[in-house]
Amino acid sequence: MMTEKILIIRFSSFGDIVQTLSCVAKLKQKFENSQVDFLTKKSFQDLINTPLINQKIYLDRNQSLLDLALKLHKNKYTKIYDAHNSLRSIVLCFILSLLNFRFLFSKNLIRKPRYWFKRFLLFKFRKNYFKQPFSGQRDLLSPLKIWQIDESLPAGPLVFSSITDDDFVQNFLAKNNIQKFIALAPSAAHQLKRWPKENWIQLINKNSEKSFVLLGGPEDNFLNELKISEKVINTAGIFSLGQTISAIKFCNVLISNDTGVMHIAEQLEKPSIALMGPAPFGFPSRKTTKILEVNLSCRPCSKHGQGPCVNVVYQKCLKDITVDRVHSELIKLC
Repeated sequence: MMTEKILIIRFSSFGDIVQTLSCVAKLKQKFENSQVDFLTKKSFQDLINTPLINQKIYLDRNQSLLDLALKLHKNKYTKIYDAHNSLRSIVLCFILSLLNFRFLFSKNLIRKPRYWFKRFLLFKFRKNYFKQPFSGQRDLLSPLKIWQIDESLPAGPLVFSSITDDDFVQNFLAKNNIQKFIALAPSAAHQLKRWPKENWIQLINKNSEKSFVLLGGPEDNFLNELKISEKVINTAGIFSLGQTISAIKFCNVLISNDTGVMHIAEQLEKPSIALMGPAPFGFPSRKTTKILEVNLSCRPCSKHGQGPCVNVVYQKCLKDITVDRVHSELIKLC
């Protein structure tokens, strides 16, 4: 049997890259002894720290697409999956096709569809023709059908932390007298996707006997307002991306907005609660994740949850996910 050399292209974003790891696993299962390489941005290198990927290739801002294509061409790929389908990835694949005619008008080069018209109908006319329920991983796996790969999810874990990051996090937790804890991810790329701050505070107060670790980036200054007791530790600006993966691995449960952290928990098969609001395309897919949402005629309202909110009650889709409802699900998982 021919050994396949496969390139997956996914430049961003956080959650999409994590979900694309399922494609890596499925390709490895389908094509025995295959080489699967992954092209992404350098800033996401911790997300693809997995033995399933043979070669990690990073996009250099100072490198032209032609130079990148010439570099990739030397690897003699037999298949390419453009899991991004952006202008940049399309141009890159076009150059690769000119360098190797096997990718011109063939099944050796496939792309994740963008479904422009379906999106137009969904957001402008509230006509939903997308496969239900929404599933980010299923949408990424679906194009692989042409290579006789089904949409079933591969077993986890698909995200891995380094020993160095694990040691750092364990020492940090020990210094703060934390053993069992609940991880919280109250941030998100867009404000409209964030469960209200007062709800997080109420949830913490409702579980005052438990320890909480807040996960976020250095820009998430608002997390300081959630540190309402000694049992709440804020790691925003302290933990790197790799250390955040370690923290999720060690937590008992993760409660998260619709953000990349949620997908890390998914690919670790860690019990988690996902608070889903205005955006449709990043929905979790594994049974380990409990999805909490509110059915409203205005949902979903935008591709990434950037808004604007069109409901007369601002952010009703998240405000109506009550603290009691989240607490009830948390008790089941703890």
